[in-house]
Amino acid sequence: MVVTMTARHFQLTDPIKDHIQKLITEIEKYNLNITSTKVIADKDKRDFYDVEIVMNIAEKGSVVVHYTDKDLYTAIDKAKDKLEKVLRRYHDKITSYRGEVEDTPQLESSTPKEEEIVVQMPLDIEKPVSVEEAIDQYRHRGLHFMVFRDQSGEKRVLYRRRDGKFGLY
Repeated sequence: MVVTMTARHFQLTDPIKDHIQKLITEIEKYNLNITSTKVIADKDKRDFYDVEIVMNIAEKGSVVVHYTDKDLYTAIDKAKDKLEKVLRRYHDKITSYRGEVEDTPQLESSTPKEEEIVVQMPLDIEKPVSVEEAIDQYRHRGLHFMVFRDQSGEKRVLYRRRDGKFGLY
């Protein structure tokens, strides 16, 4: 990884360079294939330090963070905190909770898995019922949906909508 440190309107001393280098090594723990990093520190007329960190990641692009403070070390540390937050979110996004990197979505196989077993249930739709009776049976049985024949003999499906009302096909 290429690291470039630039100071505007003041000189970078060795302790400042060491502090920035320590910051970069702490950020490498995320293993995000960082190609280059630019740290630009600027001192304005009011003696405030503006620290800008531009980090180029191979798959993501550029991440840019800014922080301004009266103390240069505080500005560097706060900019590092902001950068870590962005990189941690990106790292968590590309890493599953099991610790495996998600490269490409897996296609479902054509063979059924054990948890995909279909259990056939009997369908009680011989006797026609009214919609009100179907709602009472739906509530009494605690079903997700109910298939029944209405008074005219058509097959109907009763279900609960997300807004709490009943839907009827």
